[in-house]
Amino acid sequence: MISDEYYYLTIGRASHLTNARERRWYRVLEIVPGALSWGTLALTMLLAWLTPVFIAFFVIAFDIYWFLKTVFLSLHLRSAFKKMRANIGVAWHEKLKEEKPGWEEYHHLILLPMYKESWEVVGASLRALAAANYPKEKMIVVLATEERAGEEARAIAEKAHEEFGTTFFRFVITTHPKDIEGEMAGKGSNINFAGRKAKEDIIDALGIDHKKVIVSAFDIDTVIWAEYFARLMYVYLSVPRPERVSFQPVPFYINNIWHAPAVARVIAFSATFWHMLQQERPERMTTFSSHSMSLTALCDVDFWQPNMVSEDSRIFWQCFLRYDGDYAVEPMYYPVSMDANVADTFWQTLVNQYKQQRRWGYGVENVPYFLFGFFKNKKIDFWKKVKFGFVIIEGFHSWATNALIIFLLGWLPLYLGGEAFNATQLSYNLPLVTKYIMTLSMIGVVTSALLSVLILPPRPPEYGRWKYALIVLQWPLMFLTIIIFGSLPGLDAQTRLMLGKYMGFWVTPKARKG
Repeated sequence: MISDEYYYLTIGRASHLTNARERRWYRVLEIVPGALSWGTLALTMLLAWLTPVFIAFFVIAFDIYWFLKTVFLSLHLRSAFKKMRANIGVAWHEKLKEEKPGWEEYHHLILLPMYKESWEVVGASLRALAAANYPKEKMIVVLATEERAGEEARAIAEKAHEEFGTTFFRFVITTHPKDIEGEMAGKGSNINFAGRKAKEDIIDALGIDHKKVIVSAFDIDTVIWAEYFARLMYVYLSVPRPERVSFQPVPFYINNIWHAPAVARVIAFSATFWHMLQQERPERMTTFSSHSMSLTALCDVDFWQPNMVSEDSRIFWQCFLRYDGDYAVEPMYYPVSMDANVADTFWQTLVNQYKQQRRWGYGVENVPYFLFGFFKNKKIDFWKKVKFGFVIIEGFHSWATNALIIFLLGWLPLYLGGEAFNATQLSYNLPLVTKYIMTLSMIGVVTSALLSVLILPPRPPEYGRWKYALIVLQWPLMFLTIIIFGSLPGLDAQTRLMLGKYMGFWVTPKARKG
């Protein structure tokens, strides 16, 4: 249980606070991210009308900044890819046995929350666990189902138990009851329930030391690579205090990439590369999607919050605040494979892409959470608060505004500046300069196109070699997706939080062919 000193760790939104003053203060913090983004866009449009010359120079400077940032991120991406590719080629289980004595004392608790996913999805994830180059007697697998998913999900869980029930040290199926007061239906409440049950019924019942248990919370479509747990164990034993660290692999959204339409492929690869280059910037990292951590830390923060959407990143902030800023994320430089967002039809794929990006963008709900936590927790170093606050807020602000400023609002001086501005040399050169700088920024697109071919899974027999060419030539779509499936859903999420129109958890449907 959370002590009274850290009561604020359980907050999901402003209404969860009982103190009226604190509730108003938290509500103000919920407004901040959206207000900053909308304020930036509104100010840009206003100044394009009032001072078009200033905005024209600002747009040019911003384009140069974008180009330099593209080069910077491309270098990070290449560096991360090189390290990850080297790690993929290492026999980590053998290396673990040679260099890390005591590794065999640890158990791995693996949580797989599922809703209404098909057997193709569930079975693939379990087969990958069964095929892992790691002792199965050290693996406790929990298939976490939902009561509200109905009989079909229960039948899939029973099939999983029939096939894998004796494969691991323990294979357990939990059923999260529906409509529990104070909970939000979604992944967070499901793994909260499953994690507690596994701790009580297996870990505690067998007397297993919490310090010797590593918990991996995976999305149900997570397909691990054979050496994943050996690599995780190696990194875990290499950091000074692993109980104060979360361990983050790189999500490769490639399970069904060959069957995805071009737009979905570009979005999937873009997300993959973003998380890959983030491994080079651990000071900016929070946990995302599939991640691992010690059971000790998980118990100290009373498991994942069951009352909010972005439980994957929230667990980092719970630990960061609980340990007074003494918590970090360790990049693993090692992949797990996951599904690209693909529906049964092209148009439904586009709709689902937007909804998924909006849900990811709703991670902005962590901003008021950690800002409020910074205010309440006086033990965290001031400059650490400033650094984290700026980095995270700037990231969400850039997500919602940068692409709109560059590709849409950058042209406003030409339309709002009036005849006096349009008669100037600056007005004539603005689109030309922007065009040249954006052309130079294609370095990022080229890098992404090359790497996308290198991380592809084996080509299905129904596709010819021409498909490789399409995967390279698809990348100009990024300039469209970065607005429609980037800035707009990000701004949408921030607006909903700002207006108090809180989102629920949207489960991304998993559709595979073949």
